[in-house]
Amino acid sequence: MIRKARISDVKHLHRLLNAFAAEGKLLPRSLNDLYTNIRDTFVWEDEETHEILGCGSLHIVWEDLAEIRSLAVRNEWQGRGIGARLVQACLQEAGELGIHRVFVLTYEVEFFRKQGFQEVEKHIFPQKIWADCLHCNKFPDCDETALVLDLA
Repeated sequence: MIRKARISDVKHLHRLLNAFAAEGKLLPRSLNDLYTNIRDTFVWEDEETHEILGCGSLHIVWEDLAEIRSLAVRNEWQGRGIGARLVQACLQEAGELGIHRVFVLTYEVEFFRKQGFQEVEKHIFPQKIWADCLHCNKFPDCDETALVLDLA
């Protein structure tokens, strides 16, 4: 089941996301960052065990631009459509907010292509670069791929 994240989820999200970061699949997220941006985040919770099996965030970057970030599904639950449904939840919220363009920076290019995203050059997102990328340990040598989906 998909729902908005709660404060009580943050430590679980921190472990999930940073496990993927340790494998080089995501950028690490601090507890402070997760608490500060908790309203951005959706979780997939197992209805029986109430465990967090996946998460994804829609982060607003500018008036017409948002980013899907921190998309992760526990390894043993991948391939069951959880990630795709989390992306759809983010896209639906973007539409409800009137945001017409959503992008990702990712290593999972094929996954996002299957969701309708198209590869683009990173430099077309100057708001992202000045807001977040300057503070990233990979800047200016980012090895992630940028993809975008126009909702309009």
